Amino acid sequence: MKIVRLILILLCVSSFVIGCDKSQDMKKNNLQVEVFKGGFATVNSFIFSNGKSLIVMDVQRKTYEAKKLTAIIKAKKLPLTHILISHGHTDHFTGMAWFREVFPDAKIVVANEDIKRDIKDYAIYMDGFGATAAEPVLEPALKPKTDELPDGFDYENNIHVLSENSLTLDGGGTLELTTDYKPAEAKHISTVYSKDLNALFLSDFGYNGVHHWQGDDITLHLIANWREELARIKSQYADRNPIVYPGHGDPTDMGMFDRMIQYIDDYTHVVSVAKSREEAMAAMIALYPDHKEANFFLKYSIENHVK
Repeated sequence: MKIVRLILILLCVSSFVIGCDKSQDMKKNNLQVEVFKGGFATVNSFIFSNGKSLIVMDVQRKTYEAKKLTAIIKAKKLPLTHILISHGHTDHFTGMAWFREVFPDAKIVVANEDIKRDIKDYAIYMDGFGATAAEPVLEPALKPKTDELPDGFDYENNIHVLSENSLTLDGGGTLELTTDYKPAEAKHISTVYSKDLNALFLSDFGYNGVHHWQGDDITLHLIANWREELARIKSQYADRNPIVYPGHGDPTDMGMFDRMIQYIDDYTHVVSVAKSREEAMAAMIALYPDHKEANFFLKYSIENHVK
C-alpha cells in the first residue's frame, strides 16, 4: 500500500513538473507586440515577437526614424523574417530601403498585388514633386529602378505578395490580414488581427488623438467610405473587444471608432460651411484642441477641401 502511495505521489510530482515546463514553454512562445512611435507624422510601427523570431509592420516615413527602429530590432538578437507593409503611403514604407540594407534576409511583403502597385505608384508620384510643400520629394534610396537608374529600388522584385491572408512567425503566432475594404484614406489597405494578443492593428484606418489625413486626393466620397468602413469594422470586432492599435496615435479601446466617426462628421460639416481655410482651421482646432498634426495633416486636409 505504501509503495502504491509513493508511486502516486511521484506521478503527481512528475505531472506538476511537466505541467510547469509546458507552461514556461507556452509563456516563452507567447506573442508580444512593441509599438515604435515615429516622431515625423506621428506614425506607428509594430514589432511582433514570440521569443524566437520577429516580424515588423510598417517602417516609417524618414530614414532617420527607420534607423532608430532597426537599432531596436537588432538589439533583440532574434531573426527578422518579414517586413509587412500595410499600404502604399510613404509614411509607412519609406524605411524599407534601409531595412533591406540592414536585414537582407527579411522578406518585404504585402497582402496583395494592389498594395504592391500602390507603393510603386506613390513612390513615382512622390519622386515627381512630393505630396505637399511640407514634405521633400522621395528619399534617394527609394527612387524606382529604371534603365537610367539601374541602382534604384527594385519594387517589382524586392516586394513579395503573400500567398494567403495570414502571416505566421517562425516559432508560432499568426497575424490575420484583411483587405476587402472600400477605397478610403488609402486606395487599398490591410488591417491585422492577432488572436494571440486579441489585438487589432488598423494602420491608416485608425487615428487616435491625431488629426486625420484627408489631404492630397482624398475626396469627400472617400471620407464617406472611411466612415462606413469604420462602422463595419466596429461591428465585426465588437464581440471580441480587442485592443486597438491605430496607424497614428496611442493604442486604445473600441471607443476609438465612435470618436473617429464623430471627427469625420465634424470635419465634413466644417469644410462644407467654412468661408475660408483660416475659418475651417480655427473651427477644427477649437473642436479638437489636443489633437496632434494640426500644422501638417489638418492644414493640408483643409487646403484640399476648402478652396
